[in-house]
Amino acid sequence: MNNKEAKKGGAGTIIGIILCIILVPILLVNVTMIAKGLINPSKVPTIGGYAPLIVLSDSMYPDIKSGDLIIVKTIDAGDVKEGDVIAFFDPDGTGTSVLTHRVVELTEENGSLAFRTKGDANNAEDPSLAPSENLIGIYQTKINGAGDVAMFLQSTPGLVVCIAVPLVLLIAFELVRRRKYEQSKNEDTQALLAELEALRAKQADSAKKTDSAEEKDREGVK
Repeated sequence: MNNKEAKKGGAGTIIGIILCIILVPILLVNVTMIAKGLINPSKVPTIGGYAPLIVLSDSMYPDIKSGDLIIVKTIDAGDVKEGDVIAFFDPDGTGTSVLTHRVVELTEENGSLAFRTKGDANNAEDPSLAPSENLIGIYQTKINGAGDVAMFLQSTPGLVVCIAVPLVLLIAFELVRRRKYEQSKNEDTQALLAELEALRAKQADSAKKTDSAEEKDREGVK
């Protein structure tokens, strides 16, 4: 294998490693989140104390917009302060709907800690207090527009794209790499055989010339 082919093979290996580094964590995170959601649908699945949430409204516009993906960190309810943006199960919702609003007041309800909240873009505070047990976590950061992508990945076509397509690409890449390697190996073998054949021919020609010279010498002696 020449230097140029070796460089191509090295570049192909690096690309394969990069694909694995990018795709494998995505697959693991996606599968883990789906599995946790199926096992306990009443709770937001978290990884390492962090939960990704998809924003479906503009109630926190312009800081957080519909279609964004936000990351919230689980936190003890007693550590929440006024002004924090928190994610919590909507007390007026179905039990699974989630709001991400700003805390405007720490208060009590039925003797327990509760939060009075408001969306930055809303004209009025939320109609009901959010009990501390409804707290999911405190807002950390966002990825603009990534929520739309996450919703797609949770759909059947998205799962195909996220799981099947990368696997097919990796398999196809490996097959192509192996084929090129075998082809290069065969070419190297053929080149080596040609060199050996040329060396044999050269040695045979040299031996023939030597024999001819010795024969002339013998004739001269006679």
